[in-house]
Amino acid sequence: MKQRTITAVVAALIFLPIVMTGGIPFRIFIYIIASIALLELVRMKKISRYSVPSGLGLLLMWALMFPYRDLGAYIDAENLITKSEITLLAVLVLLSYTVLVKNRFTFDDAGFLLLSAIYIGMGFNYLIETREADLSYIFFALFVVWSTDTGAYVFGRTFGKHKLWPQISPKKTIEGSVGGVLLAVLVAIIFQLIAPLEHSLFIVILVTILVSIAGQIGDLVESAFKRHYAVKDSGKILPGHGGVLDRFDSLIFILPILHLINFISI
Repeated sequence: MKQRTITAVVAALIFLPIVMTGGIPFRIFIYIIASIALLELVRMKKISRYSVPSGLGLLLMWALMFPYRDLGAYIDAENLITKSEITLLAVLVLLSYTVLVKNRFTFDDAGFLLLSAIYIGMGFNYLIETREADLSYIFFALFVVWSTDTGAYVFGRTFGKHKLWPQISPKKTIEGSVGGVLLAVLVAIIFQLIAPLEHSLFIVILVTILVSIAGQIGDLVESAFKRHYAVKDSGKILPGHGGVLDRFDSLIFILPILHLINFISI
């Protein structure tokens, strides 16, 4: 617990000032964090981090995170290749590579890399988009994730009797899950009273319930990865916490949803 606390404090002292600063430093930091996250998944799959497919996966992820609209002031953005076209190109290249190496890199490997690059790339892309839209939404999302985790832990330890999904995450309980949502709603109400977003309190509460549940699903998704690939943590970069994915799994799951429902708009 002591190690976890020290790591959390140090990480916050690094992460929060960069978030507050925004701009190019924030983008560079998120590109680095996203790259580490993708390589954590690559390691789980036992694909070499120094291979051609891993390099292509990183390139695809970086392309998906690239802010195309910023180029509109300098060139005709309509003539640029789209992110969908880049993704299709990556599909064709990776499938061609399976032939070149005589199936030592398989169709399953290609599918894993593509889905991983899209999942990580778009998740962190929306983190950048959210920071550029309004700093308040970054803190709203963080508070929802943190309070959900805290509520789930406290309620689970105190009242937990019914397992939520033992095949995926044996320690999580239904009582903990509900407690996480309840604490997230309470924190969101306080947040709205102190630093009101441009939505009504009713909408904020509904969205908080949605994203609190979604954040828990994002956490379970990452737990499913680790259980399937028989690893305890996604990485070791954060002592006591594991890897980047272990810390950002919920956040990169909820931010796309907040944009898709137009709670956050650019």
